[in-house]
Amino acid sequence: MHPRRPDGFDGLGYRGGARDEQGFGGAFPARSFSSASDLSHWVTTPPDIPGSRNLHWGEKSPPYGVPGPSTPLEGPAEEPFPGGGGGGGVVPGQSTEQLNRFAGFGIGLASLFTENVLAHPCIVLRRQCQVNYHARHYHLTPFTVINVMYSFNKTQGPRALWKGMGSTFIVQGVTLGAEGIISEFTPLPREISHKWNPKQIGEHLLLKSLTYMVAMPFYSASLIETVQSEIIRDNTGILECVKEGIGRVIGLGVPHSKRLLPLLSLIFPTVLHGVLHYIISSVIQKFVLLILKRKTYSSRLAESTSPVQSMLDAYFPELIANFAASLCSDVILYPLETVLHRLHIQGTRTIIDNTDLGYEVLPINTQYEGMRDCINTIRQEEGVLGFYKGFGAVIIQYTLHAAVLQITRIIYSTLLQNSV
Repeated sequence: MHPRRPDGFDGLGYRGGARDEQGFGGAFPARSFSSASDLSHWVTTPPDIPGSRNLHWGEKSPPYGVPGPSTPLEGPAEEPFPGGGGGGGVVPGQSTEQLNRFAGFGIGLASLFTENVLAHPCIVLRRQCQVNYHARHYHLTPFTVINVMYSFNKTQGPRALWKGMGSTFIVQGVTLGAEGIISEFTPLPREISHKWNPKQIGEHLLLKSLTYMVAMPFYSASLIETVQSEIIRDNTGILECVKEGIGRVIGLGVPHSKRLLPLLSLIFPTVLHGVLHYIISSVIQKFVLLILKRKTYSSRLAESTSPVQSMLDAYFPELIANFAASLCSDVILYPLETVLHRLHIQGTRTIIDNTDLGYEVLPINTQYEGMRDCINTIRQEEGVLGFYKGFGAVIIQYTLHAAVLQITRIIYSTLLQNSV
């Protein structure tokens, strides 16, 4: 279980009060941005992109890819105004700076919308395929997935592909809230400083583990909402996920069958998936950002970077790194996610759509005894590809995300070219 968006650098030491500032290439001497004297050298940066917790190299630091304090943020477009600071005239780079702020907000909003709204039908079908042990068609390619989506939309209406979206936001909110509360009342660090040690990393991962444990019953309730067929689904409220999650903990609410696995047996696979997803996402994000940083520095040495490209480098490296990290972690952990979802859904008397036909419904009547039994059963009865049922939806999801990022980049570049 994990928030849909990876935490990225949140735990690998690039958001503390002190972090490494480098002239691109050599060693990273520590530099603190905590004092007002240090911050006064930097031009005011655009607001953080919504949904990105680590758009910049620190909460007060300048955007990624911008050189040292001596270089203005806006490049050639913001030259000193003749006559000094008096007179009340319009600074030439002011309109560009305002556009830069607005565009930064728009870029983040587009990415947030794609991840949490536009891609939700892919997540719904992906989860339904993962828990459907009856299925003969595994939907490993996007072509069959599109066909099934069309059938669901035709027979049940658009709501069939957007169900449970509100509960996914609730799970993200519970996860972030639990992490903040636990870190406030315990010595467990929410972030890791640059001068990390094994003990600090262990405590940070323990905080993540406790967070996933707290959010686990709500994640289970959200999973049921996203895979439950719209044909037999009642019009539940947006807080139904919270009600079902609390009921799962105290043993009340909708009656379940005897095959329902206790929450204690779900802790290990849930925490394992969440922690591995977090680690893989963070490592890949760091690696991609380092590559993009070196590429940006090489282009600056060659003096081939235009002002427009400099502004693009302030935002898109972080978004590209988040995209690559989320994609790689989802692909690598897809088999484990399939096992996790089947364990969570077992015994909940959930009725899902028939992903082979695009209509009709099927009950979930699995009898797994635990994680190991689930893995062995899938391998014996469905083969290795059984762990990848619905993988075509992942391809559609990230293709759509990449297309939105590219379109946003083109629009932003066009606006900047017209303003500089």
